[in-house]
Formats: sequence, C-alpha cells, structure tokens
Amino acid sequence: MKLNYKKKTFAGIPKKYATLDKSKTVLIPVPYDYTQTWKKGSKKAPKAFLSAAKHIELYDIETNSEVYRKGIFIVPDVINPSISIKKMIEKVYHITKKYLSKEKFITLIGGDHSISIGSIRAIGEKYTNLSILHMDAHTDLRPIYKGSPYNHACSMYEASQKYPLIQIGIRSMDIVEKKYIQKGNIFYMHKIYKNDLWMQNAIHKLSENVFISIDIDVFDPSIAPSTGTPEPGGLFWYTTLKFLKKVFKNKNVIGFDIVELLPNKKESSTDFLAVKLYYKLLSYKYIKI
Repeated sequence: MKLNYKKKTFAGIPKKYATLDKSKTVLIPVPYDYTQTWKKGSKKAPKAFLSAAKHIELYDIETNSEVYRKGIFIVPDVINPSISIKKMIEKVYHITKKYLSKEKFITLIGGDHSISIGSIRAIGEKYTNLSILHMDAHTDLRPIYKGSPYNHACSMYEASQKYPLIQIGIRSMDIVEKKYIQKGNIFYMHKIYKNDLWMQNAIHKLSENVFISIDIDVFDPSIAPSTGTPEPGGLFWYTTLKFLKKVFKNKNVIGFDIVELLPNKKESSTDFLAVKLYYKLLSYKYIKI
C-alpha cells in the first residue's frame, strides 16, 4: 500500500523546511497492524495523522515558536503493511539506524506498538546511558503472546531486559507480566491520582538519554477514543504535557514514537490529538521555555 509520502510535507509546511538536509527531525510512518488483537486498523494511522496535520496551527502559543522551521522530513514508503512482523521490525531497525547515522532526531508514527521493538534496538546501539519512557495503559511485557515475541503485547519486553524502563499510566496487565516489571519503575494510574510527586519521582528514575514511546491509549478515552484497546481512567491532556515538558527540560530526549492510533471515520479528534502531541513534543525538544 503506497501512501505517496514523497508528495507530502508535514502540515503542509514549505518544502524548504521538509528536505532531509535541512531537517533536524525525521518522521518515519509505519502503517502496520498485523499483531493487533482487538480492533484492527492502525495501519491507517500514518495517513490519518498526516491528513489531520493539515489543520494544525504552526504557531505554538505556549512556546511562542514555529518549530517546523527546524525542519521535518517525512521518510517515504518504508513499510509494506502486508510483510511479516519480523521483517517489519527489521525494516524499522534499519531505517532508524540509517537516520541516526545522519544525526537526525527520530520520530515514528504507527501502527501497532510492535514497531517500537525495531527502533529501540537501533537507538540502543547508538546511545549509552539509555532509558525508555513508556506511556501506556498496558505494560506490554509478555515475553511471547499468541505464539510470537513480536506481538504488540510484547513490545516492551526486550527493552525491559536491556534498559531502565519507566512505565507511566498503567492500568491493565496480565498476571504473568508482574514478574517482568522493574521494581519501582512503574507508575500505575490509580496511584498517580493520589501522588502529587509522581512526575518528579519518574523523572528521577530516567537516565541521561531517553527514548519515549507513547501509546495513544495512555490517554483517557474521553479525549482519545480512537485506539485499538481503550481503557478507562487514563491521563488527560495538560497533565501529560506538564510531565513531558519536564522530561524534555531535564533529560536528553533522543527520539519518540506515537502508536496505536486507530482512525475512525466518524471521529477525527484523536487523529488531531496525535498531531498536536507530536508538534508539542518537537516544540519542547527545540524551544527552551
């Protein structure tokens, strides 16, 4: 399925800000949902994301900036959504490694959460003192699920065996996953609501270099209903931004992904939330406030 990214720029920005040589950021679309186990359709997420991006205001009030001027290059046609999960992960690994070698800030839009396996592998080869900030309703720590170690329910297991894994917003898990949780590094949603110091504590646990993986279902479904496995009781918009701004201020964020957006023809607000979140994170990366 060709999505023809070559003719697109993020949010319609001028082409002079969308070339590889002029862009600090690369956006890697991964239209893949082979491992999704409830609602399928997140392979359509990159297309819906770019469509919604046409309607974003490029001036960000909070940071008093137009961060697109730092450049955003869309990587064209990386993934065929019909390939095997193992091949998809290998492709994501190699394309991430390619742009890391060019000293680009890596961002990915998926697609189911299994895409993170490949990108984290590549980032782990480049950066030392790395930790993973995983924001999700689910722990995703199964070693194997439905016969595969690459299922979206396994997306953080490999990372958990290599790096500090700080998990935020968790409110659903299988009992088998308890043995793989890193003690003290998980922030359950029901405890977040009772602890005013959770942001400070979470940031303290992160190492110098941080990769952020955000599953859309970390948000409460009242503000982000279009996702594959919605769970009640999630984070809200300004709480999430407050936390992420602190992360960018205190740590060296070297990339991020946003996954599990599942476009719905009758509801496009989640598509726009993903775009707004993406642009906010770039603003926090490059604009000091």
